[in-house]
Amino acid sequence: MHDQSHDPLHGVTLEKMLIRLHDHFGWEELGNRIRIRCFQHDPSVKSSLKFLRKTPWARSKVEALYTKMVKSPWYTPPEAPDP
Repeated sequence: MHDQSHDPLHGVTLEKMLIRLHDHFGWEELGNRIRIRCFQHDPSVKSSLKFLRKTPWARSKVEALYTKMVKSPWYTPPEAPDP
């Protein structure tokens, strides 16, 4: 019997989450949805990860937006890479 988690965050690293959010929304829209400086001024994955790893309240907002995005009926998950 397989006991798979229904948690959309299960097995998703913060980096993967951030990349998928960026691919879906872009930096400008991410900065509008989550009002944090790392998304609004000279954004990059590296600088955003550094900030989010040190700032629990901001990471929680990113996780909440990611969860909302993947549960949306309009979201198309990325294709899995070939083995």
